[in-house]
Amino acid sequence: MKQKTLENNQLASSILGNLNTAVLLFDAELRLCYINSAGELLLAVSANAVLGKTAGDLVPCPAEPVEARLRESQKTRQPFTEREVELRRPDGELIRVNCTVLPVHQFESGADLLMELHQVDRQIRITREEHLISQHQATQALLRGLAHEIKNPLGGLRGAAQLLERELPSQDLREYTRIIIDEADRLQGLLNRMLGPNQLPQLREVNIHHVLEHVRSLLSAEYPGGPAIGRDYDPSIPDLRADSDRLIQALLNIARNGAEAAGDNGELSFRTRVLRQFTLGNELHRLVLRVEIEDTGPGIPEKLLDRIFFPMVSGRTGGSGLGLPIAQELINQHGGLIECESRPGSTRFFVYLPLEPNED
Repeated sequence: MKQKTLENNQLASSILGNLNTAVLLFDAELRLCYINSAGELLLAVSANAVLGKTAGDLVPCPAEPVEARLRESQKTRQPFTEREVELRRPDGELIRVNCTVLPVHQFESGADLLMELHQVDRQIRITREEHLISQHQATQALLRGLAHEIKNPLGGLRGAAQLLERELPSQDLREYTRIIIDEADRLQGLLNRMLGPNQLPQLREVNIHHVLEHVRSLLSAEYPGGPAIGRDYDPSIPDLRADSDRLIQALLNIARNGAEAAGDNGELSFRTRVLRQFTLGNELHRLVLRVEIEDTGPGIPEKLLDRIFFPMVSGRTGGSGLGLPIAQELINQHGGLIECESRPGSTRFFVYLPLEPNED
């Protein structure tokens, strides 16, 4: 009988060890008595280092103490599931997981509660990116249609004003036609900026750090009094095929907003990293470049955060609201994407660009 129980325990341990889902077993005192390989990977820990630790120490939840829920499940012997729970790993990184807790009824196993953790950050991010891409595509389609409908009558108004100007005998009267022509040109320029470049990118091998250093020099000339600009580059990043002028414009639009938000006494930081097996939208890329631009400004108001890539949306008095939509369009032309996270004291823009050759 003991031999059969031992064999069953070994079989269960083998099965749990090969699962892709993190599984943790806790005893009656809520101390960890087993963690599988997926759990070690998810929590960035070693089994030998964490066995015997309490649940509250191992899976701390900033929003609600996890031990209180586990004690309740122990008492009622009822399972429960919490979705999109934020956990802070021992290395300080916040992750989102779906957490299922199940009381173990085979008490001779020494385990009292089984906890299953399934990381959902990736799915949430992919869904958010798909929404962001479709949102941007819909906005661009709307703008193109609107621009077409505006440009035709605008051209007619400008042409009529030019003809009228030639017929007017008085210079004072020509001032009125000049205002019409100038305003028509201003609206034409605004439409062109909203739509962005209408030519295909001129792709060639580009070093992203040369691009960022060019952006940094432009900012230093534009804001001689500050903010301080920090750099944290990964020198192993290979060149990518891109249009350097468009990358400079996109990154400068983001960095200029950050410099204005940080002010003379703030900080602006540039960071570059390589991500492996990274999904953009619904496409998996072997290598992706991530450029992070962070400022220490007051942050973007929460009510604007979901709309900052819409044209004419700006959190600054007098802002045109065109810098970020244009930047998103320029990065989209390279098969990439821009995302943003913001809180007071830290606003971070992430620019993702595929590093593998673009077959298109």
